[in-house]
Amino acid sequence: MINSRDLKELHPHVRSLAERFIAKCADEGVSIIVTSTYRDMESQAALYAQGRSNPGLIVTNAKAGQSFHNYRLAFDFCPIINGKAQWSDTALFIRCGEIAESVGLEWAGRWKSFKELAHCQATDGLTLAQLQAGKTPVFA
Repeated sequence: MINSRDLKELHPHVRSLAERFIAKCADEGVSIIVTSTYRDMESQAALYAQGRSNPGLIVTNAKAGQSFHNYRLAFDFCPIINGKAQWSDTALFIRCGEIAESVGLEWAGRWKSFKELAHCQATDGLTLAQLQAGKTPVFA
């Protein structure tokens, strides 16, 4: 199973945006840890089972193949202040989300349903259906 935190596992364009995001946050005094990048299908299926057929809280609505993580186009993060993860600081996540958007990432904190404050992605306009059909991003 692969559930990576390594930026090298991302599509090169998404990795570049993630690096710019992390640097820009650091310029504003916020450290960022990346908690998830690429997930293989087995890891995604295990996450989806959590809170359903396996113990734990539901953390995703995406089955295997239904997450941009599965295509190396998404990552999750947490802001760190004074060495401590700030999981419940919504205002800080919003600020980080604004920074993510300023470098060209889509921030899932803007989604209408199942908002994910800790999720960013770049999809080159492709849908999951297109990715599932084998289409790949070109990123102009």
